Amino acid sequence: MSIEQIVILLFIGYLIFTIDTKKEDFPVPTVLILLGIGISFIPFFESIELTENTIYQIFLPALLFVSAYQFPINDFRQNANVIISLATIGIILNVLILGYIISVISPISLEAAFVMAAILTPTDPVSVVSIIKKATGNEQIASMVEGESMLNDGTSIVLFTTLFAIATREKGYSFSAFFGDFLLVSLGGIAIGLTCGYLVSKMVHYSHYRNYQIMLSIILAYGSFLIAETVNVSGVLATVASGMMISFEYGRAIKEAHFRESLDGFWEIVENSLLAILFLVIGIEITEYLAIGYWLYAVVIFVFMIFARYIISYAVTKIIHPLSWRYNLLISWAGLKGSMSVFLILTLYAKSTSSMNSDWIVGVSFTIVLLSLTIQSLSMAPISRRLLK
Repeated sequence: MSIEQIVILLFIGYLIFTIDTKKEDFPVPTVLILLGIGISFIPFFESIELTENTIYQIFLPALLFVSAYQFPINDFRQNANVIISLATIGIILNVLILGYIISVISPISLEAAFVMAAILTPTDPVSVVSIIKKATGNEQIASMVEGESMLNDGTSIVLFTTLFAIATREKGYSFSAFFGDFLLVSLGGIAIGLTCGYLVSKMVHYSHYRNYQIMLSIILAYGSFLIAETVNVSGVLATVASGMMISFEYGRAIKEAHFRESLDGFWEIVENSLLAILFLVIGIEITEYLAIGYWLYAVVIFVFMIFARYIISYAVTKIIHPLSWRYNLLISWAGLKGSMSVFLILTLYAKSTSSMNSDWIVGVSFTIVLLSLTIQSLSMAPISRRLLK
């Protein structure tokens, strides 16, 4: 992207976010995606290209860090059992159920269907959480949705990588090896993130100027990610853990209120700027994959995707922390797809292999992401009010 294109995309994002401050139920990501599709037909934007590395190495660390840092630690403690269960056991069961359904109704193999299911399981609560809070005032459901999303971004990458290796015969069908890798990559990333977050929370005392303290937070967000990736564990979970650790440390220290205020101000600007560019570019990128032949499959899989998520949510919460069917339905409907799914789709596209029918998976998955971001976002407010009135 050229600097001119970035400035124009930022200005478009500014206009949309300005509208958002005046309308409670305004689904910003949906509007940005649709605008991106529209401007993709303008020759000036034809050269814009979104790659998996751009999303993974530039956008995700910052967006995940700010979400983790701002996530209330008390909310995590209160709902930890549900959040962790949905983001680990829940996501594995979701992939198994949805993958099997996809293999039955589509032209791809069971192994490829599991890979596609791994693409469609991570959730992106951008705007949905705020809509739930404004529509119903229910902090518990909003916290569960947001907390699960932060963690399942990391677990979904581990699942996708392992299942892709199995589907392309890079690895055998060893369930012990599968769960061993899953635990090693996940726990390793969390350990690195917690360590980095703790160290930075102590180092900040040596920097008396707020600007330098903000610099440390940037180093933490990207540094924990890069360290984890270098040693082949989850950079996503490392970034999330580092953000939550530094939030926890400063939550205990009243004297650090000035630091939190500066941190909030800086990262809120970064978050809005990155989200504006990311969703507009996703809209531009997604346009060429929206072929008519994919829509019927996409609609059917989208319906089963919501159904599978509801079944898993109901089963997990029934055991861990019983919730009403209304709560579970809202949690299921709030699990819309976004940046992580797009990253995984582009990763699959870059590794395209004819044995998996990758072009079909990429086209249908992009269409499902578009359906999710439009249908679920636009209906979130009225459904929330009706279920929790």
